[in-house]
Amino acid sequence: MSKRRKSWKEKLEDSKDLPKVEEMLEKMRRRWGEGTILIPSPKEVDELMRAVPRGKLITLDEIRKRLAERHGATITCPMTTGIFARIAAYAAEEEAAEGKRDITPYWRTLKRGGALNEKFPGGVEAQKRRLEEEGHKVTKKGKKYVVEEFEKYLIS
Repeated sequence: MSKRRKSWKEKLEDSKDLPKVEEMLEKMRRRWGEGTILIPSPKEVDELMRAVPRGKLITLDEIRKRLAERHGATITCPMTTGIFARIAAYAAEEEAAEGKRDITPYWRTLKRGGALNEKFPGGVEAQKRRLEEEGHKVTKKGKKYVVEEFEKYLIS
């Protein structure tokens, strides 16, 4: 008997005993220095993404910075933050498909340098369309799409 796959909303709700702050392992210390690393919960990542108003933007790096400060950690794990941002995005699309209007505006969350996230629902094309609908100018830079002058629109 095959197990039913969890919905994105179920994945978002499953905290897996997170958040937790741990001492960095040797390999991590070589990359980020001494200190502690936060493994955030999916809901915390979603909460910061959800708080970005129309016309404003946030980066995954800023989400990581805010979460580390909240928990008194040196850094927040970039891998889990990215995974949880993707879960939040797909959970928002599930809610939209159910007719919900107040969904997490995940398209306002950018990668480093203002780059669009190819792992969000619909890929960069869908994120580009939504950002342009909100008045942002998106251009191709090498292989990436970036929001022009994104720094001006970052939430403070």
